Amino acid sequence: MPDKAKVLLDPHFRTMAEIFSAADRERLYDTAEVVWGRDDPMPPEEAREALAGATAVVCSEWRYGPLPDDTPDLRAVISVSGAFPNKLDYQACRERGIRVLSAAPAFGRQVAEMALGLALASCREIAAGDAAMRAGEERWLHAGNASTFMLYDQPVGFIGYGALARNLQPLLAPFGVRISAYDPWLGDGFLRRQGVQPVSLPELLEASRFVFVLAAPSSENQALLSRELLERVRRDAVVVLVSRAHVVDFDALTEFVLAGRFRAAIDVFPDEPLAPDHPIRGAGGAVLSAHRAGSVREGMWDIGQMVVDDLEAIVAGLPPRRLQAAEPELVGRVVRP
Repeated sequence: MPDKAKVLLDPHFRTMAEIFSAADRERLYDTAEVVWGRDDPMPPEEAREALAGATAVVCSEWRYGPLPDDTPDLRAVISVSGAFPNKLDYQACRERGIRVLSAAPAFGRQVAEMALGLALASCREIAAGDAAMRAGEERWLHAGNASTFMLYDQPVGFIGYGALARNLQPLLAPFGVRISAYDPWLGDGFLRRQGVQPVSLPELLEASRFVFVLAAPSSENQALLSRELLERVRRDAVVVLVSRAHVVDFDALTEFVLAGRFRAAIDVFPDEPLAPDHPIRGAGGAVLSAHRAGSVREGMWDIGQMVVDDLEAIVAGLPPRRLQAAEPELVGRVVRP
């Protein structure tokens, strides 16, 4: 029987139990000889020695210095952080046929579910209604719905059409919404074939009752939603921010929500933890969540499932299908949160 392929498994800052279910951990050890596989970070010198015989490296970040020349079997570097590793020589990886993969798609289901929940919590005023009930200030029946509205049949805009959007779209399908999308990294024809209407960003903001901010941070989209563009948001709209605050002028967003210009449902903030005295905490038109969209236990096991699925393929000499590949045209433009 041939020797198993070796996989250097160094997931710190994540833990083994966090990303691997018992079943996927068993599959992992059936698939490969695991080197390290502990919660503590692997000492860099030990890691560099292990790289010589490894078929794949699974890590949260590349902490091992320059890519060694003596790694003839290395076929993949897999990040479990949800972003592509910094400090990795992508050009050398391309020249040597080493795939660089990210577990970003593993966050799609749980973040999409939260985005839907935040949208409903905002338009139906679920959190505000709960707070009023606990304070004995509730309004019953019609009076309690004077300023609520429904998600059904509304125009929806996606800013970014990546893994988050693709997971959110089927969740919205039962509501009969009409989805438009803005994503400068994708062609209009592709977007139309996904069942969404490509539009400019101003058009999206002016037309959408629900605006979902789903774009990954890049060197090109910091404060993409500027003060000027936020002024175009419909006055009866909800802005749902679940990707990164990097994409939004957060000061302007806070100002507009405090003024009642539109509503917002927010899971990510420029600085975390959020300062106790940040004015967004006092915004009645905001539903706030402490960056909880992507940290559900069962959802985190999607990371391990995808990693093992693709390791099975890589070990068998087949292309990986589940994780996100670092594309030469884009990898240098993505900003690590």
